[in-house]
Amino acid sequence: MSGCPSDDGSGTQRAMKVLMMHRNDGLAGGAQIQMNRLMAGLRAGGVDARILCRESAGSNTAAIPRRPLAERVLGAATRRLGLNDIHLLGSHTLAGVPDVTEADVIDLHCLHSGTFSYLALPALAAARPVVFTFHDMWPITGHCHASLECSRWRSGCGNCPHPEIEPAVARDATALEWRMKRWAFGRSDFTIVTPSRWLADRVSESMLAGREVRHIPHGVDLGVFQPRDRSACRDALGLPRDGVVILSAIEHMDRPLKGAELLVEALERIPEAERRNCTLLCFGKSSRPLIARMPVPVLDLGYLSHDRMKSLAYCAADFLVNPSRAECFGLVALEAMACGTPVVAFDVGGLSELVQPMKTGLLAQADDPEDLARCIRKMIADAALRTATGQQARRHAETEHDISTQVRRTMDVYRERMDQFARRKYSGFPNK
Repeated sequence: MSGCPSDDGSGTQRAMKVLMMHRNDGLAGGAQIQMNRLMAGLRAGGVDARILCRESAGSNTAAIPRRPLAERVLGAATRRLGLNDIHLLGSHTLAGVPDVTEADVIDLHCLHSGTFSYLALPALAAARPVVFTFHDMWPITGHCHASLECSRWRSGCGNCPHPEIEPAVARDATALEWRMKRWAFGRSDFTIVTPSRWLADRVSESMLAGREVRHIPHGVDLGVFQPRDRSACRDALGLPRDGVVILSAIEHMDRPLKGAELLVEALERIPEAERRNCTLLCFGKSSRPLIARMPVPVLDLGYLSHDRMKSLAYCAADFLVNPSRAECFGLVALEAMACGTPVVAFDVGGLSELVQPMKTGLLAQADDPEDLARCIRKMIADAALRTATGQQARRHAETEHDISTQVRRTMDVYRERMDQFARRKYSGFPNK
């Protein structure tokens, strides 16, 4: 892929300039990880891609303007009212910042949790072409990034049953936030990208129904995430070669949405004789109380930030268990599948698209530890099933989830958005 050239006004062709927005440029969470992977793929193809953020640890960044004192004072009041991000006044000057005015396209990967005031989006979208990559449900709800059983986001929120779900709110102002989002988004021109069809379907039922949505599945580097010799990987990690190694890769084990306690309950339901030769391999930010409850020996690798170390763990395991109560995609499931490791998960969200029963893994009924235990027992008992599903999981990753495919599809969306923006600009219509 070559970077889409742009004319700088003098007739000189230059590489496309892309700014990708998130709160910071690190690797804390699936959205940041995938944004950085996409950025690396774009840069490898000649695109001048950088991250637009408030908190930077690297050099490939541009800064979202801040007004520290005013934001701190206003934020203290608005957060008490249950409105988390509208105090970020610096967002309203972003459209005039040189890094933004020189960009060919802005790709929004996160607006919430102290990143950007959504009330400033109309001005930004009028100034530059905008793509909005959804990683969760936050853009279409009154505060949360996962609605669970609640469907009030379809009609206006209010009477929120889960104010504690991140981004948590101190007071139920979800109906007001929903209306303000609808106002801001209704005055902003952007293309939506979702990593799963499930999330695209949610958008079609929301305040953004009728907007252009492009489904672009996440991809991984299939040269990094690839099958490796299991015995060698176990030797490297100090795991026994014999027996069954079950992997748990949970970013924050103490977050209820990640379902770590459901994994504990599922393992407790497996007869001792069946789990006697099992070891649980974990990585992520673990919880000591939950680790202590696991009824099998545990090797906890802690938080892994390097993809090659993650690949080593995936390849050492016989299968991954993803007990999440809600997932808009399921990045760790994809990483495991690319390594030839099958997945056991709940039948929720984007996981239902990745994990195909008896093909790439097994699905349990949502939020049901008894059914999760049934699936785990089936995997423990059937080595042939683990081998067959692992092989098909790798083939699925090769067919649908190469990072180069994600980069190419994303570039197509960028070009289309730039063309649409230019047509509106030169026809005299405002980009809103």
